[in-house]
Amino acid sequence: MTAPKIKTTRSKTGFLGNLSQYKEYYIMLVPGILFFLVFCYGPMYGLIIAFQDYYPLKGIEGSVFVGLKHFKSLFSNPFFLSVLKNTLIISLYKLLICFPAPIFLCLVLNEIKNVRFKKVAQSISYLPHFVSWVVVSGIIIEFLSPSRGPINILLQNLGFAPIFFVGNAKYFRGVLVLSDMWKSIGWGSIVYLAAVTSVDPALYEAAEMDGAGRIQRILHITLPALAPIVTVMLIMESGKILNDSFEQVYNFLSPTTYGVGDVISTFVYRMGIQNMQYSFTTAVDLFKNIISFMLVMLTNYIARKTNDYALW
Repeated sequence: MTAPKIKTTRSKTGFLGNLSQYKEYYIMLVPGILFFLVFCYGPMYGLIIAFQDYYPLKGIEGSVFVGLKHFKSLFSNPFFLSVLKNTLIISLYKLLICFPAPIFLCLVLNEIKNVRFKKVAQSISYLPHFVSWVVVSGIIIEFLSPSRGPINILLQNLGFAPIFFVGNAKYFRGVLVLSDMWKSIGWGSIVYLAAVTSVDPALYEAAEMDGAGRIQRILHITLPALAPIVTVMLIMESGKILNDSFEQVYNFLSPTTYGVGDVISTFVYRMGIQNMQYSFTTAVDLFKNIISFMLVMLTNYIARKTNDYALW
């Protein structure tokens, strides 16, 4: 007598197997994928107008192909080098000051033992992120006002002359950097706080039993745990060196600060929207994105050579 055969089902492997097994998760990815396809990859077709004398009425197919004409005029433009210099200086200031700020805030919040106070501090630090630059710039301009601002009132009480910080070329870049730090520090610390929460609490307990102080625990446990995410975030930030914040700069910029505050995005706005030089401004953006891509590749290569953490 032979035993009955038992049918066995072979589990699907590969992409199709994962798709059928986790189809709900893939469905959740669809809106994000569509967003990038429609708003990021779709418009890349329009980059062709950087090599044309584009006229809206003729369209892309009817416009004349001119090769590298607009790239040559870009580097011969008397204002471009000044704009590029301002963009690099402001972006490097932000990288040096605004990038470490969320890490420092993360370390401070992680050391707060009172849970209620910690939640309140986190909420207050997150709040500026959700306020538009139009509102933030209005608050800061009023706060730094030479006639009504509390800073200048304090300076006058101390016997100093009032300073128009936002309209003074000497202080304008500092206003941009500090306002950006205030707006982004809380939101930026979320990523680092998530990394800190993954650290095993037993490590802190063992270090404390061995006599390690708070600073030593931060240096030898918390910071090494943050090293991978800090490296990845630094690589991503390096690609933003030429991608200045148009909303921020435009709301603070005035004719008195053009020499130190006019950046690539405001230059593109004037040339493209006001002067309708669409091909020229597309060439500027293409140049900027190529440089940003090269910076990301270079930073990732350095990170890969110096430690084990990189994007790829």
